[in-house]
Amino acid sequence: MKESEKPLDQLVEKPIVLGVSACLLGQSVRYDGGHKHDRYITDILGKFFTFFAVCPEVECGLPIPRESMRLEGNPEAPRLITTKTKVDKTEQMLSYCQRKVVQLEQADLSGFIFKKDSPSSGLFRVKVYRNGVPAKNGRGLFAQAVVTHFPLLPAEEEGRLNDPDIRENFLERVFSYWRWKQFVKNHPTLGGLVEFHTKHKLLIMSHSVAAYKELGLLVAQGKGMNPEELFRRYEELFMKALSLQATVKKHSNVLLHCMGYFKKQLTRDEKEELLALIDQYRKQFLPLIVPITLIKHYVRKYDTKYLQDQIYLNPHPMELMLRNHV
Repeated sequence: MKESEKPLDQLVEKPIVLGVSACLLGQSVRYDGGHKHDRYITDILGKFFTFFAVCPEVECGLPIPRESMRLEGNPEAPRLITTKTKVDKTEQMLSYCQRKVVQLEQADLSGFIFKKDSPSSGLFRVKVYRNGVPAKNGRGLFAQAVVTHFPLLPAEEEGRLNDPDIRENFLERVFSYWRWKQFVKNHPTLGGLVEFHTKHKLLIMSHSVAAYKELGLLVAQGKGMNPEELFRRYEELFMKALSLQATVKKHSNVLLHCMGYFKKQLTRDEKEELLALIDQYRKQFLPLIVPITLIKHYVRKYDTKYLQDQIYLNPHPMELMLRNHV
């Protein structure tokens, strides 16, 4: 069995750590003393990740229960204000955020799931009140601190994970970021980078062919670069490439690219069957997992060594069923 085909639990020496808003894990830390337990996170993702729980409001010194708060003023630099008594908690929260992001450097995070709409942890479209009128154009103070301090860290809100495309993209980035960090930890070399890049070729292409070419050019120039700068630049381009949404059209092109590696070995019936499945996927009659499964069958049948190590065919555990939607 190839490394890329092994179950993830056989490949992971250390747990993959996700930062998660504590209320989503069922902890009663919200302003009203309640929680927002998300079963998908704990029951499904919990099988594959270790969680690092964070509640910035409690950890910055606020009690449970407490007065609710909201963001007010300029959405670029909002103030955190208690709803009824109008006490400004901004500096208290920002001081905590400065300390916490430094502590998180030791947590070895591969991603973060934030609580939507929270004035401290909301990542997108958080309400900011100006002259009493709300506009969904803000970001929670802690969420802003995290994404500023860790600009390449995959981050999402739990509500957006209900969208299958967003969920797949986020988790694919999490596993990819984890693989990259394992590479960096294990005394990386230029030869190792070439191997890493080669294995991720089709995965990167499913997000951006242009990004794949740019990364390839960077690797080709690696001998003339400072290794630290080379790896830093590759990480930046790699994660930015994966943040671009993979589409049906991009996937269809990659599937045809895969077929090119063994099309001479396929019988006429096999070729017609695979082309038909790719076309049905392209028309969104079938989920991606269907043509992928047949390609993996032919890879094994015809011992197509190059594809055997392609992360694209096994980017995350099948049990998560991230490619099972149409």
